[in-house]
Amino acid sequence: MIIEKAERLKKLPPYLFVEIDNKKRKLLDAGHDVINLGIGDPDLPTPKFIIDKMSQAIYEPENHRYPLQWGVAEFREQAAMWLKTRFGIAGFDPKTEILTVIGSKEAIGHMPLAVVNPGDVVLVPEPGYPVYQSASIFAGGEVHQMPLLEENNFLPDFGKIPAEVRKRAKLMFLNYPNNPTAAVADEKFFERAVQFAKENEIIIAHDAAYTEVYFENRPVSIFNVEGAGDVAIEFHSLSKTFNMTGWRLGFAVGNADAVSALAGIKSNVDSGQFNAIQWAGVEALKNAEQTEVKALLDIYKQRRDCLVEGLQSIGLSVPKPQATFYVWGKCPEGQDSMSFCGKVLEEAHVVLIPGVGFGPSGDGYFRAAVTVDVKRIQEAVERIGKMRN
Repeated sequence: MIIEKAERLKKLPPYLFVEIDNKKRKLLDAGHDVINLGIGDPDLPTPKFIIDKMSQAIYEPENHRYPLQWGVAEFREQAAMWLKTRFGIAGFDPKTEILTVIGSKEAIGHMPLAVVNPGDVVLVPEPGYPVYQSASIFAGGEVHQMPLLEENNFLPDFGKIPAEVRKRAKLMFLNYPNNPTAAVADEKFFERAVQFAKENEIIIAHDAAYTEVYFENRPVSIFNVEGAGDVAIEFHSLSKTFNMTGWRLGFAVGNADAVSALAGIKSNVDSGQFNAIQWAGVEALKNAEQTEVKALLDIYKQRRDCLVEGLQSIGLSVPKPQATFYVWGKCPEGQDSMSFCGKVLEEAHVVLIPGVGFGPSGDGYFRAAVTVDVKRIQEAVERIGKMRN
């Protein structure tokens, strides 16, 4: 019996990273040393105080049962306190405006199902995190891409969205600090976004997974803008902040109706995150300003500087990002992103992600992650430099 994929899967754009993955596997199978600058997964361990809390919580019998639908109350309360301390945002009700999620990816993936009807338009940034587009397609939405261009500081131009698209738009995804471009947005941009959303009755879904990975100025929340609570929901993740990618824990916060709609989807498809992990999350958020946590930023900054300055020294155009642990560089003149990244992998045995894999506007760029140590970054730069000579 041949089992065919559902039509919704067939509607997804081709996964352009497959070629890179296949080449990487062949090199590894042949015994080559491959340096992977492609994966956005921190290599550093979760801080010990979080692990210690988890090790205690798993022995509590009450944590062995199904979690509450909205999550452990103390986790949501601590999230509200963290938002106040970190962003100066007060007033979110943990009972109705904050929802525990199984990592922000899960919540982002379910958000269109909560508010989008078949035929509604979803505004999606490109290049961008692929889940925005795939989740919109799964919900039956029509995707309208908002190009993120260098001349506009990788911010969408709302004025270029056609009037007929604005009329049908129900949801808009934003993501700052941005993956893959590492761009940041200020309050003025979010003011424009909120005004645009109000004028067109659009819900903003802001992916804030990288607000805590920064090197210069602290990124802002969309809720630092007046009126955002009327139209926005924001997704926060503990993955990058605390090196907890495998723990799968985050929270959604914002407009009570949007949060409730997301909770309605989740109650039908999952049973919540393991309570012991949520208690570890309480400890993490409570101690977010600890030296052990802030020291991670110094490590990423050292790696960022090493990679950017190294790539610049071999003739590549690579600006120094203010946030995220990604570097977004330009491919050499005359080379598209797939051919350049393929050549780097084949000849230098270094994995870079081709920008076109995040959307057509990403062609001509590559993404590199500083999720390996400085020595490996130095070696990667040396290999790419030899390849280019």
